[in-house]
Amino acid sequence: MTRLGRRFRTALTVITASGALAGAALTGAAPASGAEEATRVAPGVTYTELDIPAAKGVAHAHVLNVDLRNPHVRVDLLYPGKVASRAPVSRLADSRGAVAGVNGDFFNITETQHPGVEATGATVGPAIASGHGLKAAVPDGQRFGPALPPGTSTEDVFGVGVDRRARLDGVVLDGSVRSADGTWPLGGFNQYALPVGSVGAFTGDWGGVSRVRATCGTDTDRAAPCSTDTYEVTVRRGRVVSTADTPGSGTIARDTTVLVGREAGARELRRLSVGERVGVRHRLVAKSSRVPYRFAVGGYPMMTDGVPLPGLDDRTSAVRTAVGFSDHGHRMQLLALDGAPEFRAGLTIAEVTRAMGRLGSEDAFSLDGGGSTTMVARRAGADAVSVLNHPSGGAERPVPNGIGVFSGP
Repeated sequence: MTRLGRRFRTALTVITASGALAGAALTGAAPASGAEEATRVAPGVTYTELDIPAAKGVAHAHVLNVDLRNPHVRVDLLYPGKVASRAPVSRLADSRGAVAGVNGDFFNITETQHPGVEATGATVGPAIASGHGLKAAVPDGQRFGPALPPGTSTEDVFGVGVDRRARLDGVVLDGSVRSADGTWPLGGFNQYALPVGSVGAFTGDWGGVSRVRATCGTDTDRAAPCSTDTYEVTVRRGRVVSTADTPGSGTIARDTTVLVGREAGARELRRLSVGERVGVRHRLVAKSSRVPYRFAVGGYPMMTDGVPLPGLDDRTSAVRTAVGFSDHGHRMQLLALDGAPEFRAGLTIAEVTRAMGRLGSEDAFSLDGGGSTTMVARRAGADAVSVLNHPSGGAERPVPNGIGVFSGP
């Protein structure tokens, strides 16, 4: 096992896999209520390893249980400081002082379909860190990752509210652009793909990466060509200071918002003149809950109230990362599969969902997997976290965000 895995290793019973074992009980799994075999990472945070028999072989899982009732425990988004940026999970955790963490949302990893266009590294879904909204969701047809289960969307998130309870919900953008000519809705916020015909806002949280990708593809086809009808307006301290026919790049100052429009949105922006007053408003709002999120990360739901979502994929096996919760949102479970060659077959989404249920999760949510799957934790007395699982690519993949677990007064 990995360095910390060897240190933290619990008693396991290895199972020989066969097709008949798919969906069988987890061997070596610790009870969700607090396992005798679990190793303490920090107050309210424990770590366990277990083998999961599946249709295509035994998968090996690394599990963190987090007690959100513990006053010393806090959970927040890990990210490199900008939306369009990536770093390994271990670096993200160490830079924030987290005691443990996993990778987060699926992201814009490549742009082979649009030669010459820079991949942004930005995530698919919404992101909220320490109560601050970082970005909204791209259209469903623009996402990276496996097909969404029926009834889900890129707006779905897992997160923890200001009430310290975990929950699943959707997060939507509530925003507008206002000028002397009128007010129109904002269609995007710091996201790598804008809805056709919309205007998107980019702030200093985006970073310096090119904004061209935001005008490529369509709401239903990620590979569609980039729009030829675009316009960009830079607003500083409430006034237009410059315009351009194509989206640009570079760091955006704290007092500045860059508006990017495509098609109908571009035509709206062309009505603005340098020196004109413009108001831009944006906030991220939970669809159902009235409790604001302290942190939220994108992905897609697999199970709610103990019932797996219909239509979950039960054919494609892969290394996976997932998060779940129980006890009315007061206990969180984080799972990362091992990517070592003997375990690389992984699990299907349906199998991961069953595994989360056996771990005690009542609601479960899929995060990015494959080469992104990474779990880290800090052993007692160490100055830095160690990687618990074997990343399937042989080394940590830089990712745009993750879930961080913090311990302190």
